[in-house]
Amino acid sequence: MEAEKKAELESFLKVVPPVEFCCVYGSSLHPNNRDKSAMVDYILGVSDPMQWHSENLKMNADHYASWLRLLGGAKLITQVADEIGVGVHFNPFVTWNDRMLKYGVVRMHDLILDILNWERFYLSGRLQKPVQILVDNLDIGNVNSTNLRAALSAALLLLPSKFTEEDLFAKVCSLSYMGDLRMLFAEDKNKVKKIVQGQFDLFQSMYKPFLQEYETKEFLRFSSYGNQQENISQDCGLSVTRLLVSSLPPTIRSEMGMELGEKKIMTESGRVVDEVVVCSREEARRCMQNILRRKVMVSSTRQAVSGLLAAGGVNAVKYLTKKIQKAWKSWT
Repeated sequence: MEAEKKAELESFLKVVPPVEFCCVYGSSLHPNNRDKSAMVDYILGVSDPMQWHSENLKMNADHYASWLRLLGGAKLITQVADEIGVGVHFNPFVTWNDRMLKYGVVRMHDLILDILNWERFYLSGRLQKPVQILVDNLDIGNVNSTNLRAALSAALLLLPSKFTEEDLFAKVCSLSYMGDLRMLFAEDKNKVKKIVQGQFDLFQSMYKPFLQEYETKEFLRFSSYGNQQENISQDCGLSVTRLLVSSLPPTIRSEMGMELGEKKIMTESGRVVDEVVVCSREEARRCMQNILRRKVMVSSTRQAVSGLLAAGGVNAVKYLTKKIQKAWKSWT
């Protein structure tokens, strides 16, 4: 990202309380996007959301829905996020420096758990796509490598023996949308395609180390294609399928084990661990896909309800209307 654009994005952080982590995502990262009217999306990781919201209410009370300010302030905001949503409080339609912003505030502990374990499979899904990290006091960029490897493994399980790079990144991108009810009526039907094509080079740079690792292990084979894209073929044998499953997060493996069964194995370090019993690739694919779909459906529904409450009536209707309008245009 250009230094000037990055500095502009970072400047917003000067008017809110300090954060442990901050990244920007969405259309603002598209290399050719010059649309100043597009909403800029932030994720802010903080150690104590209630304290952060309390300080932010003092600094920027107009960022919050009026009923939240009046009825409970920071405590209510945090409760709505934790007990109704999935631990993230989003403030949409924040006007600052002639730009429209949306920022989501999350507890760092919850963010790390989701990245490593796909507990909610909400922000972990966002971080499987290109983001621009602006603040990273806890080295989340490095922690997220586990999330990226798991996303690649999940995508490969869902793909056939031959596919292109664009197919692969589209499958990675679609993981966090499976089961999302908004995709039925409030999202652009071409959303995944637009994300991948608009940020293709960023996807390549994100996943290159893991693709090279899997090529070295002979899971994957590459051949040249047009426009600097690669044709990819993968080993769909049971041994590779089991290794891909072993790269999935512990929560997903545990749920797969409950359905497919588990067995004890000893690792190279001498540690005894549970391994999912995989009898066929199709069975593993189906099981994992169902688990992810359920997680996304629950999380996206809870967050949608939380967002409607937290945004207040006017902003909620405004935000949902914009989403539906974009979706309608993509279908007509």
